[in-house]
Amino acid sequence: MRAAPPPRAPRARAAPGARNSRGRLKRSPSAKREFMKSTGHPRGWPGHVVDHIVPLACGGRDSPSNMQWQTTAEARAKDKVERRGC
Repeated sequence: MRAAPPPRAPRARAAPGARNSRGRLKRSPSAKREFMKSTGHPRGWPGHVVDHIVPLACGGRDSPSNMQWQTTAEARAKDKVERRGC
């Protein structure tokens, strides 16, 4: 008689602050899609990027309520200074 296989553990979800193989914080593609769709730009907005109001690195949530559209130039400027206060 064969022994029953051990039970499988539930799939682990990325914990807040989890990082990918490049060391970058993991982001939720579904949250970004939801934000883009809800703002009327489901395929993106030329010259703009999706920005986290409270940066993920500072404990911000990866949810549509913490996202905003930002011009590419504004994003570059914000990225230079936003993490100093974390």
